[in-house]
Amino acid sequence: MHMARKLLGLALAAFIATLAWADEIALNPRHPDRYVVVPGDTLWDISKRFLRDPWLWPEVWQVNPQIENPHLIYPGDIITLVYVNGKPQLKVQRGPATVKLSPKARPERIDKAIPTIPLDAIRQFLTRPLVVGKKDMEKAAYVLSSPERRIVLGAGDRIYARGLASDGPGRYSLFRPGDEFVDPETGESLGWEAIYAGEARMERFGDPATLHLVETTREITPGYRLLPVGEEEVHINFLPHGPKDEIHGQILSVLGGVSQIGQYQVVVINRGTRENMEVGHVLRVRQAGETMRDPFNKNEKVRLPDEDAGLMMVFRTFEKVSYGLIMEATRPIHVGDIVTNP
Repeated sequence: MHMARKLLGLALAAFIATLAWADEIALNPRHPDRYVVVPGDTLWDISKRFLRDPWLWPEVWQVNPQIENPHLIYPGDIITLVYVNGKPQLKVQRGPATVKLSPKARPERIDKAIPTIPLDAIRQFLTRPLVVGKKDMEKAAYVLSSPERRIVLGAGDRIYARGLASDGPGRYSLFRPGDEFVDPETGESLGWEAIYAGEARMERFGDPATLHLVETTREITPGYRLLPVGEEEVHINFLPHGPKDEIHGQILSVLGGVSQIGQYQVVVINRGTRENMEVGHVLRVRQAGETMRDPFNKNEKVRLPDEDAGLMMVFRTFEKVSYGLIMEATRPIHVGDIVTNP
């Protein structure tokens, strides 16, 4: 929790540090002059009320020096559209706070600051292993059996596992290998999807080691892999921004097994940290144009133009792939569609 608060502070500090005028920020034609924040709001949704491109709000955000923490927005706060030198700015007026009083401590707000994007849509993907390289997959420890020699196991059961190091952290995520991510342009293997299945704690080290299944999200069977649970950086708030480099990638997968992708669904793209992808990067999604035969020109093949289909924001990165949340979908999005700079 301390790490989460620290990262939230860093993200919001960056949010304030990036205040700069854009050459031209287009307003939403139906924008209000003021808006009162309510529970369930996100910064993205509020910005969309005022701006045509909601991810540009850091460029029009005005710091109010009278507010103790101007970069935390709470239910009850009032967002007002003002103009400075003819250019729009969004200004926050602190609303009534719900506070906790203590004789030995300062009053503390107990209503939570609103997030950038809906965290419920991505919470399960923030800390669990999602992508595993081929070598890590081959080296990963695995479930061998159980004291009762049962094939199907669940929370509360004990398991035997091989391949665990004696100096491990004591907590392990269980997963089964999913589909391999392959770059559609180069054929390169980008890693394997790690489908989370639960968590186990070490009871007794050995070969095999004995572990206790603390929680499970699906049935555990022999062959499931284990990875140590580390102190991984967790982003719970994000600073939307465009990539500095030219990005041209594709959607590799959509989580949930659907064929058409809509708002607030999680997708995987074939660009990662080696392509300088960052948490918070906003990308435009373009529906890939189909290739058809021209019936009027000797049946030549013609590729139709790509069409704008929405926006996504990256919330977790790996070396060769990134996970993103579809923030807007103006037309159906599919695996194979293009992602580019916004």
